[in-house]
Amino acid sequence: MAQRSPLDLPEGDPFGPDNLPYGVFTTSDAPHLRKIGVRYGAHVLDAGAAAAVAASPHAELLGASSLNPLMAAGRPVWQAVRAELRDWLTNPAHRHAIEPLMHPLTTLALHLPIEVADYVDFFASEHHASNAGKIFRPDGDALTPNWKHMPIGYHGRAGTVLVSGSPIVRPHGQQLPSASSAPPRPVFGPSLRLDFEAEVAFVVGAPSPLNTPLPLAGFHDHVFGVCLLNDWSARDIQSWEYRPLGPFLGKSFATSLAAWITPLDALATARTAPPARDVTPLPYLDDSAAEPGGFDLRIEVAVNGHTVSRPPFSAMYWTAAQQLAHLTVNGASLRTGDVFASGTVSGPNPDELGCLLELTWGGRDPLHLPDSTRTFLEDGDEVTLTAWAPGPDGVRIGMGEVTGHVVPAAS
Repeated sequence: MAQRSPLDLPEGDPFGPDNLPYGVFTTSDAPHLRKIGVRYGAHVLDAGAAAAVAASPHAELLGASSLNPLMAAGRPVWQAVRAELRDWLTNPAHRHAIEPLMHPLTTLALHLPIEVADYVDFFASEHHASNAGKIFRPDGDALTPNWKHMPIGYHGRAGTVLVSGSPIVRPHGQQLPSASSAPPRPVFGPSLRLDFEAEVAFVVGAPSPLNTPLPLAGFHDHVFGVCLLNDWSARDIQSWEYRPLGPFLGKSFATSLAAWITPLDALATARTAPPARDVTPLPYLDDSAAEPGGFDLRIEVAVNGHTVSRPPFSAMYWTAAQQLAHLTVNGASLRTGDVFASGTVSGPNPDELGCLLELTWGGRDPLHLPDSTRTFLEDGDEVTLTAWAPGPDGVRIGMGEVTGHVVPAAS
């Protein structure tokens, strides 16, 4: 029987011609030569080599060692390159030239696909924000007074954004013992309340000048693509340090980013209206007359191979376009490679919560796995995020997974 061509995909493959996510890979025979790849089914196209063979005007961009030059080129170029890639992969006239440039995914090493400029994490799920407020401030209001008026966010640490599959070292930090003294006196040591956060990240391509706020409509011109993200959190460090400035060491030790970035245009069919809002936002955030700003992404979280949650991204109160408008409204500029994330994605139901803080209600209610129980993550645990979105004609658009394996704290 003839070997199946890597260009002949099974019907309904979630990484087919309607998806075409970008990544960066190396091969075993050239481990130091990073190349841009495009995932197609269970294979990866060497995009730079294909562009060279086809004498593409974009060969230099696709021949780079990261996605940043392509992302900086702007939306008209993104669309032109995407059309070229689809033609190369689906037009029988190119089959003879393209087939030798396809690599089995399992034979490649995947790398962080972008050079991260800045990293911003938002707090855009009303369900997560309300639950976290009840846990951290049991005697106060679930939501702070500003939450319904603007997307709350903080600046993270770009240097600790890691590609999926990187080990996650348990962090050290200050934390209060369970029976703290008065006045409180912290102890120092490895976090005992390590958590995951299921999030969606948006990757900035085209930059923007300083002192130039972007309108909601600017989202398409500046956001190159979308991917999954896990913003690991040390809850015991976080709960002691966040008063009054917010997340710092409890978050900055590691953030896992998918190895594959799905182009924004691949998710056109997944656009959906956000939940109804009970507070009218200020004009620069008012999207009542704009295109639907939400995305129908179906996320699944697994701990050690066991599904523990299915958070729906369509339930997010603040949209990515609103987050981008708010990020720049004070005149802050955008740089190619900026990443802004949604914050923990949680839905209204118990099986739709995007972190252990909520799933165990701050450690009060252990999470039962088939072979063990958890309140927070233990050394050796592996967390995997996967997702898909509805595509054209009933096809699913697959999102690249994010996996992280917890290893013991450094001595």
